Amino acid sequence: MTDKRILVAMSGGVDSSVTAALLKEAGYQVIGATMKTFCYQGTPSHSRTCCGLDGIMDARQVAERLEIPHYVFDVEEEFTRDVIDDFVEEYGRGRTPNPCVQCNSRTKFGDLLRRGRALGCDGIATGHYVRSGPGPRGEASLFRGRDRDKDQAYFLWGLSPELLPMLHFPLGGLTKSQVRERARKMGLVTADKPESQEICFVPTGDYRDLLKKRLQPRHPALEPGRIVDMEGTEVGQHDGYAGFTVGQRKGLGGGFSEPHYVIEIRPERREVVVGPREALESTAIEVNDLNWLHGPPVPDTEVQIQVRHRAAPVAARIGETDDGVLTLELARPQEAVTPGQSCAVFDDDRLLGGGRILRALRRSPVDAVGLS
Repeated sequence: MTDKRILVAMSGGVDSSVTAALLKEAGYQVIGATMKTFCYQGTPSHSRTCCGLDGIMDARQVAERLEIPHYVFDVEEEFTRDVIDDFVEEYGRGRTPNPCVQCNSRTKFGDLLRRGRALGCDGIATGHYVRSGPGPRGEASLFRGRDRDKDQAYFLWGLSPELLPMLHFPLGGLTKSQVRERARKMGLVTADKPESQEICFVPTGDYRDLLKKRLQPRHPALEPGRIVDMEGTEVGQHDGYAGFTVGQRKGLGGGFSEPHYVIEIRPERREVVVGPREALESTAIEVNDLNWLHGPPVPDTEVQIQVRHRAAPVAARIGETDDGVLTLELARPQEAVTPGQSCAVFDDDRLLGGGRILRALRRSPVDAVGLS
C-alpha cells in the first residue's frame, strides 16, 4: 500500500472504471468522482447520456465493487459557462467547435484538481488513452496512447502545465480490448457497456436543437441564406449556416458536374461557399488561443500536427506568432482544415500544446479561407 491518494474521474464507462480498479490494484488510496455537468431531467434520453443518471449509478456500483469512496460533483454552472456557451457562440460565428477539448481545458481537470486538493489527494486520474512520463529533460510530459485507434492526446493540448506532474493515465499503455478484458475479469458492471458517441449535452443527437434553444430569436446562424460557388454565383439556398461545416458534402443540392464540398462559411453574409474537392486543400494554417505545455517552440522548429481527432499527423514547420496567432506551414496539403477545431502540436509522440484553428490558407495569404 501507498499513502498516496488519487482522485479518479468516473463517468460510468468502462475506461474510467478500469482506471480506478488499476490504481486500487497498484496500492493507491482511490477516491471516485462523477461530474454532473448538465441537467438532463425531462429530455427524451436523459438517463442514457454519458453523464446522466445511468452513468452516475454505474460509477457508484463500480466504486462499491472496488470498495472506494464515491462523490458526485455538480459542475453544471462551470460547464455551461465554459463549454456549452462556447459551443453555441462558435456555431453562431460560423465555426465548428470541439466541446471535449474545451471541457478538458476549462472545466474537468481544473475542477478535479481543486476538489482533489480539498480531499487531500496527491494526484488525479482519468480514463484517457494517453501516456504520462518524463520528457527529454525529465519534466512531466504527455505522450500518445499505445492504442492509436483510441489515442486521446489530441484532446488535452489545453491543459495547464502545472497539472502535468499530478496526472495519472493507467490506460495509456493498453488497448481497448485489453481494457474490456480486464473489466470482465474484475467483474465490473461496465465491462461490456457501449461507448457513448453523442455530445453529452445534446441528448437528442442534433446539436441544432440546442442552438435553437440558446441562440437569440432570428439569429443569422439559423436564418436562410445563399449557397454560392467560389466565384460568388448563387447555386442554392440553405436554412441556416450553423448546419454546415468545412468539408461537408451532404445537403448541398445537386446539379454539379463533380462532387462539391463546403469550402468556407461567411457568417457576415449568411453564405455557405462550396467548391470541388481540390479547393479544400490548405498549405498553411493560422492558430490562436495557444497553450504550450513546455513553452512555445521556436520558429522553424519541425513538428507534427493533428487537425482533428483520428486524423493522421502531418509534418509542419513553426512560423512566426503575430498578435497571438501562430502560422504553421504544412509539409503536404491537408483537406478540410476547419476553423474552430483544434490543432494539437507534437514532437513525435510527445504533446507540446496547441490551439484553435483560426483559418486555413491555400496557396498564399491572399487565398485565406475562414474568418477575416
